[in-house]
Amino acid sequence: MVLKPRPDGSASALPLAAGPEPFLAAGPDLPPSEGSGLPLAAVHEPFLAPGPEPPLEAGPEPPLETGPEPQSAESSASAATVSCAAAVTSGEGNPVSVFPFGDGWMPKAQRRKEYVLLLEDIRVSFDGFRALDGLSLYLREGELRSVIGPNGAGKTTMMDVVTGSTRPDSGEAWYAESVNLLEKDEVFISQAGICRKFQKPSVFETMTVFQNLELALKAPKTVWSTFRARVSGEDRDFLRSLLDLTRLAGESGTTAGALSHGQKQWLEIGMLLSQKPKVLLLDEPVAGMTPQEIDRTVGLLDSLRGRCSVILVEHDMEFVRAVASRVTVLHQGRVLAEGTMDEVSRNALVMDAYLGGASC
Repeated sequence: MVLKPRPDGSASALPLAAGPEPFLAAGPDLPPSEGSGLPLAAVHEPFLAPGPEPPLEAGPEPPLETGPEPQSAESSASAATVSCAAAVTSGEGNPVSVFPFGDGWMPKAQRRKEYVLLLEDIRVSFDGFRALDGLSLYLREGELRSVIGPNGAGKTTMMDVVTGSTRPDSGEAWYAESVNLLEKDEVFISQAGICRKFQKPSVFETMTVFQNLELALKAPKTVWSTFRARVSGEDRDFLRSLLDLTRLAGESGTTAGALSHGQKQWLEIGMLLSQKPKVLLLDEPVAGMTPQEIDRTVGLLDSLRGRCSVILVEHDMEFVRAVASRVTVLHQGRVLAEGTMDEVSRNALVMDAYLGGASC
């Protein structure tokens, strides 16, 4: 129903034709058209349905920032090897990498798994004297390694670091993958399986050879456990095998003080082996021996191959040539050369620094 104006200005209600009222969308109020006479509410803007938005014009995509291309395994290995400051020399005197990884580089975690003993960049100073100057050495399980060098080269200090009697100024020392030797004391390191023999034999001279081996057996060493200790049949078989290994089976009941110098050296090696070590450090074991005793010692050390790892410090070059498959030469606290005895004996730097300019 709408209002229709009358001539006098009033409005009358007239019915519209039947049907729905048209839908008018609400819009903003506008002033009435001039002369229409219609009230404000009857004037509306038409409803416009929203159409599709015009497509956006695609502009050029911004360039992606690219970082440095990842290095291949070969290039990164080469870069790591070049970054190592320490170097040794080949038999011809040319510098080669000190790290025994060929032309590549081995991650630190893998190095610990690969080597039973790992020394890296060890530095030790005593009152301004640098005994070790960036020493790195890697020992595989079951390997027999000889370490040679002139007096003052750092051989004894290196073994002191390994056994925990000397703390380095810097560097890393790892054993059996997870043991940080720089955090352990001498007792822990010895019980963990690193045993050291000094140059002078140390045996109980008033006790028999068998008693010396029995006393050195790996077992708890507290007062109470020592009083209660009993040697089992398995232990006796193991000790007899050590007597055979050290060529002392015929001297089992002999007091240690009655043995020759060479026999005392063998007895002490047997005492260390009774503790079932993983790494054995030997400091000039054939010093003072007769030629016959040296030959027997060669056989003894040959029998240890694969049984435990051995670091042998020795000045007798013929003995080193007979027993060691790999030789490390130290000079002024660092590795000067490394390789077979034939390789290092032909090295010009080794001959000048240690061998007196003559091939050994």
